[in-house]
Amino acid sequence: MNSFTEKVDVCIVGAGHAGCEAALACARLGLKTVIFTVSVDSIALMPCNPNIGGSSKGHLVREIDALGGEMGKNIDKTFIQSKMLNISKGPAVHSLRAQADKADYTRAMRTVLENQKHLTIKQAEVCEILVEETSRGKKVTGLKTFTGAVYECQAVVLCTGTYLNARCLCGEAITYTGPNGLQAATHLTNCLRNLGIEIARFKTGTPARMDGRSIDYSKMEEQFGDEKVVPFSYSTDPESIQKEQVSCWLTYTNEKTHEIIRNNLDRSPIYAGIIEGTGPRYCPSIEDKVVKFAEKERHQVFLEPEGIHTNEMYVGGMSSSLPEDVQLAMYRTVPGLENCKIVRNAYAIEYDCINARQLNPSLEFKNIKGLFSGGQLNGSSGYEEAAAQGLVAGVNAAMMIKGKEPLILDRSESYIGVLIDDLVTKDNREPYRMMTSRAEYRLLLRQDNADLRLREKGYQVGLISEEQFQALRFKKVQIAQEIERLKNTSLGASKKVQEFLEAHGSSGLRTAASLAELICRPEISYELLAELDLERQPLPKDVIEQVEIEIKYEGYIIRQLRQVEQYKKMERKAIPENLDYDQVPSLRLEARQKLKMFRPVSVGQASRISGVSPADVSVLLVYLEHIKNH
Repeated sequence: MNSFTEKVDVCIVGAGHAGCEAALACARLGLKTVIFTVSVDSIALMPCNPNIGGSSKGHLVREIDALGGEMGKNIDKTFIQSKMLNISKGPAVHSLRAQADKADYTRAMRTVLENQKHLTIKQAEVCEILVEETSRGKKVTGLKTFTGAVYECQAVVLCTGTYLNARCLCGEAITYTGPNGLQAATHLTNCLRNLGIEIARFKTGTPARMDGRSIDYSKMEEQFGDEKVVPFSYSTDPESIQKEQVSCWLTYTNEKTHEIIRNNLDRSPIYAGIIEGTGPRYCPSIEDKVVKFAEKERHQVFLEPEGIHTNEMYVGGMSSSLPEDVQLAMYRTVPGLENCKIVRNAYAIEYDCINARQLNPSLEFKNIKGLFSGGQLNGSSGYEEAAAQGLVAGVNAAMMIKGKEPLILDRSESYIGVLIDDLVTKDNREPYRMMTSRAEYRLLLRQDNADLRLREKGYQVGLISEEQFQALRFKKVQIAQEIERLKNTSLGASKKVQEFLEAHGSSGLRTAASLAELICRPEISYELLAELDLERQPLPKDVIEQVEIEIKYEGYIIRQLRQVEQYKKMERKAIPENLDYDQVPSLRLEARQKLKMFRPVSVGQASRISGVSPADVSVLLVYLEHIKNH
């Protein structure tokens, strides 16, 4: 039987948020790239809440942008409301969040892909990864689609999201589709199993969508966007995105809502045992909230627009898999939703994913050369987590083909590093969600300095232009020079200075103090000091922001930098790929088993594996020193 065959450099399986970043990275690095999707209309689809960013997730989007990814640029083009979260707290947890126009976001990203040189979009279901045995083990040679077409390539990046063997559940009704009723991918799982890949089953859920005309907003609290919008992308001109924003709305569940849910738990697929997959701990369904937080009298419900060209409203905080009649009764107990009409029912979705411990930190499978994996297939949840992994997997597929070192970000330099390290080092039994609390060095990994941390790496890889890189270098010089000037400019205890300090609730001076010392005071800002700082030259807002943060938090930053140096020492101690852990004396049995299972690349990574104690790490260090000297 004759079949279509084409030779390309790299194939991307799936066109969600991970697939888009992977494909764009490969194509922009000059590789002939094909991206496969079960539906061209589902490119960069937002099947759950159409928003980008949020606590810790905003950090990821900024990092994606700093490395040369697309997500930040795309949301800047398509947002309808933008807000900086946690501004009452320290800069480490400030996070940008934007509500997108769902249709516009998909359309804009598709336009970028369609016009990207070296990139081809193909609507087809991939059913087989082609692999050959070599003297060094398994190696990818291509893939095959359901129609029999063969694409020969050097690397494949799997970004299947929630489509693998997907089924959607709404009460007793089960449909074997992907999100939003799109076709599921039913043929690839068996191939992956045959390749020796361990498969898990996870689930997630989404709330109903309401007809906005049936909602009484007068019973809800209006939620506005920021007056001054801050862009996600470093390449977006802030002035170009100042526009009129739509409102979101806040309401609450009540005891009546909870009673309806409790009375119908037996009809929930989660509690009836129909759902096999494990759900996300940090994004629970309303059924889970009512059961697990029984003492809470109410839960927040956010009504957020799906876009400006539709009346559909997303009911944030009330995802569910209860039957349709129960959903309607439950939603109608919420103030403002008494007469609501459901456009799309809430549902849970189950899908196949992999155990990410089978991956190297480069997101390449340990046992299959040229096969990479990114996004929800790796057991994570969220658009931003997916896009971050897709970008890294795509870059590393390109680096492998070009014979270059992989891009590996560690925990001390990025949230992306924390995300990937957690996925490949820990045995994740539920969908993984990024949180600021997961990052040990979060004061250094702020969303405001992602470009300073990662832009150079994007440049070295080839996704950041020379012009962008030189602009970064100039920014670093401006920051350093201004900090130096502020530390070396002193003010005496003059009458003018004392009056200024008193007017701003700050204690007076007894001796001279530098401008930097005054900025260290909580009540004094760089901006306020302008009237005393007569030598000041105008500087860009983003430079001023860095100057102020670095001065105010200098002591804490220095302390974290010392911790990072200790961490780096452990990360630099590499473990040979073929180390026989059975030969390491005095290792506890559990540690031996875990180390053999995970095959860590460094002592640092080994120390983060559950079941490996500090004593085991000491034993390992002694053994590595022994084999180095013999």
